[in-house]
Amino acid sequence: MSRIVFFNKPYGVLSQFTPEGKWRALNEFISLKDVYVAGRLDADSEGLLILTDDGKLQARIADPKHKLEKTYWAQVEGEPQESDLERLRAGIKLSDFTAQPAKVRLIDEPAGLWQRDPPIRFRQAIPTRWLEIRIAEGKNRQVRRMTAAIGYPTLRLIRAAIGGVGLAGLPLGQWRVIEGSLKDLQGTFHE
Repeated sequence: MSRIVFFNKPYGVLSQFTPEGKWRALNEFISLKDVYVAGRLDADSEGLLILTDDGKLQARIADPKHKLEKTYWAQVEGEPQESDLERLRAGIKLSDFTAQPAKVRLIDEPAGLWQRDPPIRFRQAIPTRWLEIRIAEGKNRQVRRMTAAIGYPTLRLIRAAIGGVGLAGLPLGQWRVIEGSLKDLQGTFHE
């Protein structure tokens, strides 16, 4: 039986068990041994991180060739219009690649959202908006680069879901383990 760990990663924590520089590490939160991260999340991003002791499952989650959709909540500086979002929906050219078309929509601040420590910068004269962005690629800093490319820098980024697994009921800094196989998760990961 495989172990699958769902972790709600706080800001400032690396997707590894060893701290580096100013960043904390997973060992402060997860006491299990022999589980490995399946798809990284930058230290300055928050939200769902999956770890497992199953190498095949790890590859299935992390490798973009499997097209496993990841859902992000991005708080951006400014107020994007539908025409801005259409650029993301069409696939946007970045400096080193063209991002695949994304599913994007404006949302209200997610209900029950925890406070970030430290808080984002606040500027009275510049409003912010929340976007829900769904992508299946997950290249380095991709969501941040996409929102910047349309003129709306990301101030806060939270991965809300991977496939059918979401953050619901998982408090910040907490983890939950499931023992089983991919089949046991009953459609959690879409084919």
